[in-house]
Amino acid sequence: MSDPLAPVIAALAQPGRPSSDYELNPDVALPPGRVLRPAAVLVAFEQHGDGLRLYLTKRASHLKHHPGQIAFPGGKVDPGDRGVVAAALREAHEEIGLPPDHVKVLGTLDTHETVTQFQVTPVIAQITTPFIPRSEPGEVEQVFTIPFGHVVDPAAFRIESRLWRGTRRKYYVVPYGPYYIWGATAGILRQLAQRMADETQRRMDHI
Repeated sequence: MSDPLAPVIAALAQPGRPSSDYELNPDVALPPGRVLRPAAVLVAFEQHGDGLRLYLTKRASHLKHHPGQIAFPGGKVDPGDRGVVAAALREAHEEIGLPPDHVKVLGTLDTHETVTQFQVTPVIAQITTPFIPRSEPGEVEQVFTIPFGHVVDPAAFRIESRLWRGTRRKYYVVPYGPYYIWGATAGILRQLAQRMADETQRRMDHI
């Protein structure tokens, strides 16, 4: 039986490029000398009866950054973390109860810069041992999964816009049911989808 994550692993082995909340808004002037804070998120897939599922969270409404939004488990890199992978695993353990030893890290995507001045490293992983999700009440309102197939086609993403700090800002969205997946989360997922599409095209070109 073929590995359903093989296309992801193949895509991670190919060169990519960083993504940003600003890439659809090239006219935005970035602050000179801005300092980006390192952060990491866990893009974790698990095999279910109906195929691969991706874990996401709905953030608590009282949080300072991105309240109520759909996000990966993750957060800033703390001084005690041994790099971005360790930070992503720690945050996933804290936020959704995923033990680090239940996870196989497959690789990382290029960083994604957010409008809140974080430089986020997406850590791609496979959940190898079943676990019972547990929401961290101070940060996470809900833990849920969506089908892998929903986020691997670049054509599934669309561009929308809204006013932000007096200017109209464009961003990617890839909604699923009641979940409005947008902003940095959608941008990171689109980066992965594009890497996979590019790898598929590369293989076709060599046939």
